[in-house]
Amino acid sequence: MQQRSDEHDLKDYYARRAAEYERIYDKAERQADLARLRESLPSILQGRDVLEIACGTGYWTQFVATRAASVLATDVNEEVLELARPKDFPRDNVRFARVDIYSEEQLSRQFDAGLGAFWWSHVPRQGQERFIECFHRRLQPDALVLFLDNRYVQGSSTPLTRTDEHGNTYQTRTLDDGSSYEVLKNMPDESELSAALGDNARALEYVELEYFWYVTYRVARGVQV
Repeated sequence: MQQRSDEHDLKDYYARRAAEYERIYDKAERQADLARLRESLPSILQGRDVLEIACGTGYWTQFVATRAASVLATDVNEEVLELARPKDFPRDNVRFARVDIYSEEQLSRQFDAGLGAFWWSHVPRQGQERFIECFHRRLQPDALVLFLDNRYVQGSSTPLTRTDEHGNTYQTRTLDDGSSYEVLKNMPDESELSAALGDNARALEYVELEYFWYVTYRVARGVQV
């Protein structure tokens, strides 16, 4: 049965996909890009107290934690956090928490860095301003932010099956249990990202690889919690 990708269905999809999630990193053609990212991301966030949103199974958490001062890795799904917690974090500098970034829940502190790996693509265009506000609210003024996500590459990416009235694009994905989901998956370019972040970001730097992109910037406006 196919379902539409609103926030509830997206949460359900990732909860049910938890055990399958990291297979995406096995694609042979993406290995060179992934090796570069595993080296670059920890260096970018070195020495930082990082708030990671939508950490999933902790795949990127484990690499960032090798160089970060600390990481609070959050997700709305306990199913993925159960897979993330047992990973090896020899520096004992990672804490996991079930947090909805859109909630009014207050964290114990603000952070000087934020990380969102493969989450921006699931934010609807008409909800980007709300997402940025909710994320930045938990970060210090001038905090460093890093977003990482997919580029659309014919033959490697799951085909896009629909575009809605806001310009959001969707993929149809089938899990091992046979359930099918229509999943929001936007693939912005540098100009779209820059426009979406607008006055909220300064010193923006965009890096484009063959299969992925990442962007870093500084929070231009601090929001007090």
